[in-house]
Amino acid sequence: MSEAPGPIGIFDSGYGGLTILHGIRQLLPQYSYLYLGDNARAPYGPRSFDVVYEFTRQAVQRLFEMGCHLVILGCNTASAKALRTIQQHDLPLWDTERRVLGVIRPTAEVIGSLTKSRHVGILATEGTIKSESYNLEIQKLYPDIKVSGVACPFWVPLVEYNEADSPGADYFVKKRIDQIMALDPLIDAVILGCTHYPLLMPKIRKYMPAGVRIVAQGDYVARSLKDYLERHPQIEQKCSKNASVQYLTTENPDKFREQAQIFLNEAVEVRNITIG
Repeated sequence: MSEAPGPIGIFDSGYGGLTILHGIRQLLPQYSYLYLGDNARAPYGPRSFDVVYEFTRQAVQRLFEMGCHLVILGCNTASAKALRTIQQHDLPLWDTERRVLGVIRPTAEVIGSLTKSRHVGILATEGTIKSESYNLEIQKLYPDIKVSGVACPFWVPLVEYNEADSPGADYFVKKRIDQIMALDPLIDAVILGCTHYPLLMPKIRKYMPAGVRIVAQGDYVARSLKDYLERHPQIEQKCSKNASVQYLTTENPDKFREQAQIFLNEAVEVRNITIG
């Protein structure tokens, strides 16, 4: 594996990680980025822990081979089901100088300052809710916070089929928000625990009760990464700074281009890659 500086890798099972990449690029535009979407095997949400771990491990290894020294899992399911095992088991075998970070911890760290009632809600995919990763991370940092989660199975397809603004989306968004507020009416902050969900923000704002804070991850992950690079100069020096982004997909590049337009509002160049 190359020791020369390389891009920061951003991995996601599909397109949602583009919202994480967008947030990071807004704050840290000077770095080079390499985005890999495992679109051929998405969605990861309903898959088992073992399968998500194996797919994520293959993707991280591929990004390392392509020169990345630091990889962000811009995917809540991969962060929930694979991050810890990769950090504890695989990195020591591959290269102790490389790093893999996730999107759950940065959001958990900041939630303590965003809730007054100490009652927090999580809206996420079934896989993330079942993993209880948010509950565990938040409880570790803030044992006094009560966490309630609801899975939103139709939200990702609404975004990917470009139906986020359609009248049909209202029913599914309202249903899950009503469900989480019924579960715990004292909730005053709700984490959007899936990277697709910010694209539903107009509908989420419409049905979220007044005074409930909506917490999207992009900004917090970006700030956490900035802080991480400041605290780890030895990693920061290995991140190349060409203010560039390359996009890779395991699926059809044309389809990726189309979706990237929805997520980023810009045209992107993308090439196909195989992993695993």
